[in-house]
Amino acid sequence: MKNTMPTSGSHFALSFNWLSFRKFTISRIIRFLQLTFLAAMELIPEKGRLTEEHLRQLQQIVGPDFVFTDTESFLKYGHDETEHLFFSPEVIVKPRTPKEISAILRLCHEHYIPVTPRGAGTGLSGGALPQLGGVLLSMERFSSILEIDERNGQVITEPGVITEVLQMAVKEKGLFYPPDPSSRGSCFIGGNIAENSGGPKAVKYGVVRDYVLNLELVLPTGEIIWTGANVLKNSTGYNLTQLLVGSEGTLGIVTKIVLKLISHPRHDLLMLVPFASLENACEAVSAIFRAGFTPSGLELVEIDALIIVSDFVDSTVVPLTPDTAAQLIIEVDGNHPDTLMAEMEAIAELLTRYNCGEVFFADDSQQKAELWKLRRRVAEAVKIAGYTIEEDTVVPRAELPALIRGVKDLGNKYGFNAVCYGHAGDGNLHIRIKQEGTLNSQDNVNMQLGLRALFELVYRLGGTISGEHGIGLVQKRFMDIVLDDTLFRLMRGIKKIFDPHNILNAGKIFDA
Repeated sequence: MKNTMPTSGSHFALSFNWLSFRKFTISRIIRFLQLTFLAAMELIPEKGRLTEEHLRQLQQIVGPDFVFTDTESFLKYGHDETEHLFFSPEVIVKPRTPKEISAILRLCHEHYIPVTPRGAGTGLSGGALPQLGGVLLSMERFSSILEIDERNGQVITEPGVITEVLQMAVKEKGLFYPPDPSSRGSCFIGGNIAENSGGPKAVKYGVVRDYVLNLELVLPTGEIIWTGANVLKNSTGYNLTQLLVGSEGTLGIVTKIVLKLISHPRHDLLMLVPFASLENACEAVSAIFRAGFTPSGLELVEIDALIIVSDFVDSTVVPLTPDTAAQLIIEVDGNHPDTLMAEMEAIAELLTRYNCGEVFFADDSQQKAELWKLRRRVAEAVKIAGYTIEEDTVVPRAELPALIRGVKDLGNKYGFNAVCYGHAGDGNLHIRIKQEGTLNSQDNVNMQLGLRALFELVYRLGGTISGEHGIGLVQKRFMDIVLDDTLFRLMRGIKKIFDPHNILNAGKIFDA
């Protein structure tokens, strides 16, 4: 174990800057007040407090080298990519086997100790934030691809494998795992399971849920189960596998994943299309599908975001003209180049009806890679530029113009700037918000009112409040917009059956 368990009087090394120290100290105070309040309300029993004896038992389970209570580790694991939020755990544990996780959860279940599972920490909804303290359970040592079954088109992997590493490994066998979130170069496949991630290729190939066949799961009470079977069709009882996908780490800890794979397409073409207005770009998206085309990627980035990210990565691949309001990135893939070229030419011709500018075709793999690099780094670039609040909305494709109009109107009303980008092909629009003096949305009443108005608009347009990032901690206060009392009752009932003591990622999605 690194150092000793901190107390309220602990002093921390001066090598940390004042901002980090202040974030850490404030987080400890907030956590103390939270726990004190919850204990007073009898929501967390007194025995739910972590003790030195619990730390000793955790050391026995995983070994002393994989239990951490030092300040540097707390600073690293107390945040993810959600806004500017920080909550310190009381201990970080890094198990390596399902049996170790089982023992950890049995201990925490018996003593009502909160457990927060964590993958790579790339989440955007606060799902990996240990806001109740307790144990942060890192899955980073579960980092092996166990088997690539070429005959059956399947892969068995541990959850700590980086998504892009998995994709490249199966591609070497001529196989394809399509879901590709923008953070695929750093996010873990286990986190993708937890959030039911999508990405640009979801428009043609579907999201993570469409590829998960079976999961090895450690329940919060410590039992280890498999949720399904390694087959393409399964009507045997309730579909627990799909229940777990997108459950945000609230029902169990996934330790093995069986994914189906498909044949990798041999060719792809990419084009960039500028539009004079965001509305025209969104209307063109719907027209592409009405005309019978299904691109493998159809992404929208408005001009403000493009300017920021182009400067951020020092790229001139995208022409940035004053009369451009947005760009569409359109990709098609398949096995026959002539067919793909004919499809792209037909799409380009169709788009001329929507006041598009000159169409730019990527000439080679380097240009394609640079365009996708720009798209994938938009979130990082705009966050650094001050757009720290991200909302992950999804509406029917045809409602995208109304959604973007509404976003701009709400910005004017509530005093924030917003940039829009995302997976226009499936109506999944990411909205990044900047308001001077506001680093996160949680304690700003005006921002909360603006976000509620945004989600009410999304709901009126037939959409919902998250397409792929999950609800986590930051959006749960808006769940009443889309769920009624009956749905809440059913979801809480499911949570109670899996996690009777409410230890696992408690307080995420909804309050118990």
